[in-house]
Amino acid sequence: MSTPHTAPPAAFLQSLRQTFDDRLLRLDEAERWTYGYDNSRQHSLPDLVVMPETEQQVAALLRLCNEYRIAVVARGSGTGTAGAAVPLHHGVVLSTEKLNRIIAVDPDNRTMRVQPGVTNQQVQQAAAQHGFFWPPDPTSAAICTIGGNLACNAAGPRAVKYGTPRENTLGLRAVSMAGECFTTGTCTTKGVVGYDLTRLLIGSEGTLAVVTEATLKLTPLAEAKRTLRALYRDMESAARAVSRIMAQPVIPCALEFMDGKALAMIRDYAENDLPADAGALLMIEVDGPASCIEQASRSVQGVAEGEGCLEVLLADTPQKVDALWTLRKALSPALRTVAPKKINEDVVVPVSRIPALIAGIDGLAQRFGVTIVNFGHAGNGNIHVNLLVNPDDAQEMANAGPCLDALFQLVLELDGTLSGEHGIGMVKREFVSRELDSVALRLMQQIKQQFDPYGLLNPGKALPDFR
Repeated sequence: MSTPHTAPPAAFLQSLRQTFDDRLLRLDEAERWTYGYDNSRQHSLPDLVVMPETEQQVAALLRLCNEYRIAVVARGSGTGTAGAAVPLHHGVVLSTEKLNRIIAVDPDNRTMRVQPGVTNQQVQQAAAQHGFFWPPDPTSAAICTIGGNLACNAAGPRAVKYGTPRENTLGLRAVSMAGECFTTGTCTTKGVVGYDLTRLLIGSEGTLAVVTEATLKLTPLAEAKRTLRALYRDMESAARAVSRIMAQPVIPCALEFMDGKALAMIRDYAENDLPADAGALLMIEVDGPASCIEQASRSVQGVAEGEGCLEVLLADTPQKVDALWTLRKALSPALRTVAPKKINEDVVVPVSRIPALIAGIDGLAQRFGVTIVNFGHAGNGNIHVNLLVNPDDAQEMANAGPCLDALFQLVLELDGTLSGEHGIGMVKREFVSRELDSVALRLMQQIKQQFDPYGLLNPGKALPDFR
């Protein structure tokens, strides 16, 4: 894609070099190219890439871009799927790759202070040394950054019990587009002074400010964990089991599902022990004190069983756990093999509406002639809807857009939301006004204007343009 623009003036580059040496700049087109895309497969070439090492350098860069009216996109590792890290207006990509320090771990207060370029995995490893973990655990944890997790409020399977980054971040350091550094939140788990700017910035996809530091709230590692795999005759039976599981006192730390089409794909792709009549699968994990883990897992197993349930297997050794997760881990490579250009959405509905959503999606697949595979985080209704379209098939590609449109309309009719953790970015932006009423949308646009009067921070993302 290309957007008409004017390259940064020589005076801007000259001023930039007063703060950043060549080691922190990428001016060559070949080097800039790799910073122009994310996992959405969209691309736009930035005019230059800057890699600050300090908050002061971030502030200097933003002040300079504000003065010259140059767009800025903050970028982590580019694992997002909604195009939030694509520099639509070219300009500057502010890479956080050198803001990659774990500043402090405070076990006594169960906190960790980190810069945005630290990966999720590095946080988990550092926390584990003290007997803790940070609950958000996206699939891309090995490479995704904390800054990216905060930008999209990306959570992963453990959110069903432990919450998202919003519930697990106490405070932030950030820089406004005017280059002003400020602090949000507290160092304590309780606090009600002022408006909650921490939760406002988390999930804003870099459109309000650039985060330079986060104070994360850590959780003690559980003493024990048990894994269960439940198979059902159909998705409706599995969905009813999800409602039963979430209504009893033992909250699972993960509750994942795959529908019949996903299971059929795995049957064709990998060795498996799936019964021929299995139409849905739940992966369930329970954690807690070792003294009561058996009782807790048996309690969950009891409610997982019911009408339509074919079997529930309980794993109590690492080897058995690995064996149960083999099927789930086989799905992603199977999808990449069958549909390398798949369209992946992450809609959310109330748990009780999951059966209606799945039935509606099946209807859309038939109506538009598109194969759709569903899996995701059943415990909080966060469903990953995968349209397996062939980019070389003109009719399939022509049907994909109307199918997505109908999917989003179905989700909203079921009291759901357009995105649980992938974010809005550029790919869902046109649909936002369907979910937000005009007053709420206007207030949000005014907040954006207050933080970023010239619309330079990640323009063209998250919200429709101000009217």
